[in-house]
Amino acid sequence: MLRSPPVASPRSPRNGSRAAVAPRRDRLFGSQHATGVLVFLCMKVRVMRFNDAVLGTAFLLLAGVMIAITFSFPAFPGQNYGPNLFPRIIGGGIVGCALLLILREWRSGAHPFVVLDDWARRPARLASFALMLASMLFYLVASEPLGFIPTAFLIQFGLFLWFGVRPLTALIVAVAMTLTVQYFFGSLMRVPLPRGILDSIL
Repeated sequence: MLRSPPVASPRSPRNGSRAAVAPRRDRLFGSQHATGVLVFLCMKVRVMRFNDAVLGTAFLLLAGVMIAITFSFPAFPGQNYGPNLFPRIIGGGIVGCALLLILREWRSGAHPFVVLDDWARRPARLASFALMLASMLFYLVASEPLGFIPTAFLIQFGLFLWFGVRPLTALIVAVAMTLTVQYFFGSLMRVPLPRGILDSIL
């Protein structure tokens, strides 16, 4: 009599389920990072467990710089708002959130400024975090000569490929996000973005 091979229980930890979960987790981590860079940064800040007062102070300084820069934006005659409106609204929201973080930390008592987690000991994660900082520096250096559109596209496309996104998906998302941001800030909000090599086209 032929007998069918025994079927291992899916709940048993000895049937290789851990080995099956790991590839699925890796594919999920790679494919769904097309949602953007901010998700990665927020994840890193949460894993590092910064003191809320430190985060609040950092965001408060960032908002102050953002609002101060808006005073140099040109005004458009005949319009009730100009390109400085949207950054000021965002800056005001950041100020409110920063003050709430500082107040919550003050009420909860003293805590260490930062507590590193396991990811800080993993070279791949450290390389990813360093790549994010390098992308910011690259934008500061290359946005003026190249322009916003080429620089933003290169940064997004490179980061998507680094995080395991398929090349075609990375290309489509990078182009769509770059054009959307260019249209929103450049056309709707009247924020002058660097044109660079596309000066004769835009």
